[in-house]
Amino acid sequence: MSSFRERYLTNIWNLPNVLTILRMCLIPVFVVLHLVGLEKLALLTFGVASFTDWLDGYIARKHNMITDFGKLMDPLADKLMVCTALVMQGIGGVFPVPAIVIVIIKELVMIYGSSYMLHKNIVVYSNIWGKLAQCSFILALVLSFWHHDFIAMNLPIDRVTLWIAVVIAVIALVDYTVASLRTLRKLKDASRK
Repeated sequence: MSSFRERYLTNIWNLPNVLTILRMCLIPVFVVLHLVGLEKLALLTFGVASFTDWLDGYIARKHNMITDFGKLMDPLADKLMVCTALVMQGIGGVFPVPAIVIVIIKELVMIYGSSYMLHKNIVVYSNIWGKLAQCSFILALVLSFWHHDFIAMNLPIDRVTLWIAVVIAVIALVDYTVASLRTLRKLKDASRK
């Protein structure tokens, strides 16, 4: 436990990590705004959170401020924000429950897999499929705030975008799994030598 603390919880106070922590703090704000019917403020909160996702990565790469804390917590903050927003839109009847269940199961598998890999001192980084899925979910969620307008026009663009995001997320899960198994196999082979 102390090695975990030393690796992931030491020297975390830089701007990218503060933005990640801010994103996590915005999750309950989003939920409360959504529950009391302030949808546009909830959308603004979600937009700010999504922007911090891009901004923290950009700053960390540009100014060489990448930390183990950020590698661990940034994807977790993204997953929590997206899943929370999906659930809230599901409760509101905007998004279909099967899509949300698939995403939550996928994210739980990813968290379990990432934890297992972390236990082996391997950080699972976001790949192109994961980033594409994240962008697709954000687009679907932003569009979902105009769901009733789309339904009135008989153009459920938000739901179509959501299902595309779900398919990409499943592809990402398969890709992460294959890459992780390959890494574990290499470690096993290296330990035999």
